[in-house]
Amino acid sequence: MTTTSTTGSTGATGTYAPRPGAAPLGRMIAAQAVLETKMLLRNGEQLLLTVIIPTLLLVLFGSVDIIDTGAGEAVDFLTPGILALAVMSTAFTGQAIATGFERRYGVLKRLAASPLPRWALMTAKTASVLVTEVLQIALLTVIAFALGWSPHGNPAAVLLLLVLGTAAFSGLGLLMAGTLKAEATLAAANLVFLLLLVGGGVIVPLDRFPDAAQSVLGLLPISALSDGLRDVLQHGASMPWGDLGILAVWAVAGLAAAGKFFRWE
Repeated sequence: MTTTSTTGSTGATGTYAPRPGAAPLGRMIAAQAVLETKMLLRNGEQLLLTVIIPTLLLVLFGSVDIIDTGAGEAVDFLTPGILALAVMSTAFTGQAIATGFERRYGVLKRLAASPLPRWALMTAKTASVLVTEVLQIALLTVIAFALGWSPHGNPAAVLLLLVLGTAAFSGLGLLMAGTLKAEATLAAANLVFLLLLVGGGVIVPLDRFPDAAQSVLGLLPISALSDGLRDVLQHGASMPWGDLGILAVWAVAGLAAAGKFFRWE
């Protein structure tokens, strides 16, 4: 009986040279981003926050004259605020709750031990947020046009506002998820969502509040984002530098604080 053995020499027939190791970094980030997006869209509570609530608010307040939004069509005032709310619901509320429970159940601890670097995991989560926001904005834009919306202004300014708003809310959401317990994050994130919905200029104009309150509320990221979008899309402003500056400060401060204080366990 003749036995044929395979050797490890290069070029020998039947020889395998496995190269175990991590996949390329770009592929790992893309795969994690796809997974994060699927998990987000399959979560009923998150879907309610990110898609259904902004859509219902736009349809309700855009078609029924409930709140005095000033001169012009109500949908022209409401749509920029609802777009800002959609960004906040995804980048802040949804991400904070999801990440908080991932941290509680040890998911982040296990992912941190994988070949995927921690910064790459945060990058994948941010990419997931951006994908979800694109879907949200597309849906809300179609509904707004159906309600008679007529936007104006510079698309580049709108894009810059949305990107800075996403960065600001994402940093704050990760900061909350990485420092509070999951149950506290759930309660706090929903409470903040409701408070900013009422007092952030999304539906109720800021000039309806007392002067002292206006000066404080105007510095909030939701107010800066909604007012900046409104200045561009409703009033045709070229570049709302003041609102962009506020969002930039929140983005830098939030992301820096999240990077410093985020606990993975």
